Amino acid sequence: MQPEKKVFKYPYSFSLESGQTLPGFELAYTTSGTRAENDDNIVWVCHALTGSANASEWWDGLVGPNTHFDPSRHFVVCANVLGSAYGSTGPLSVDPLTKQPYYHDFPNVTVRDVVNALDLLRQELEIKRIKVCLGGSLGGQQSLEWAIQQPDLFDELILIATNAVHSSWGIAFNESQRMAIQADTTWQRKSPDAGLLGMAAARSFALLSYRNYDTYNFTQARDNPDQTDEFRASSYQRYQGDKFMKRFNAFSYWTLSKMMDTHNVGRNRGGIVNALGKVKTKTLVLGIKSDMLFPVVEQQFLARHIPDAEYQEIDSLYGHDGFLIEYKQLTQIIKAWQESKGKLEVA
Repeated sequence: MQPEKKVFKYPYSFSLESGQTLPGFELAYTTSGTRAENDDNIVWVCHALTGSANASEWWDGLVGPNTHFDPSRHFVVCANVLGSAYGSTGPLSVDPLTKQPYYHDFPNVTVRDVVNALDLLRQELEIKRIKVCLGGSLGGQQSLEWAIQQPDLFDELILIATNAVHSSWGIAFNESQRMAIQADTTWQRKSPDAGLLGMAAARSFALLSYRNYDTYNFTQARDNPDQTDEFRASSYQRYQGDKFMKRFNAFSYWTLSKMMDTHNVGRNRGGIVNALGKVKTKTLVLGIKSDMLFPVVEQQFLARHIPDAEYQEIDSLYGHDGFLIEYKQLTQIIKAWQESKGKLEVA
């Protein structure tokens, strides 16, 4: 059962948190499964930094046929965020006012802006209640922000490897990646392929934060103890950079990294703790022991301050990327939590 690809077109001026506006926007999104008459089977998935609207492609062990969130039982919705490279309005889109692509002039978009756009899509779909909203990393940031903005919208909230405010550590990683893009002499060109080599280097930096020391020692160990060059770790970094160049663009990567930096649920809400206290949804918070980018102290903080939250932890060799890899552990924990809450019919 392939997700149905659709586009939501919002033709009106859309105000951004920065004070800038978009003269309308489009969101690429997918739906899969059959929507129940009483809307009690809606699952909304929020994607991470470079994800697409097709959650069954990048989270195929958790969302899709024969998984926990199976379209045979659930109506699954996933939308590509503003600024991304997968069909939603972003830097390579044509500005209706200038009739030219935005490129470097695409406005800064915050996590709150993204959530405001998602909520307009929800209204267009005439969804008044969502059974489960879940996401990891940037997807978790969106899910949390949405639950604060719309405290009566969700029955269940599942936050994986995410936080209440993006850390200085995370911002430093993102800035280092943007510096790599800026160092690419093609970056200032108004061209879709501008900055691609810089973006490849940036992606290489990012991988170091997504994984960790033990990951590389295990998966990219030396081929023999006497090597002096051609190391597996070196070729792996280059391979990942090259692969990323084929599917993304530097403008969107820049925009999305800046977006993640903006995440702070306490901004103009009387602080983080006060904001988390507004969440009414039953919440499962999941951390990953080896995550160096979103360390477990951040998820433990969420669980302490969200009123009806439970904290669980998974063990993974793969650090932050564990939320995209450890399907069995995630499924077991989510299923047990939901059964204890009696919220979803599970297989």
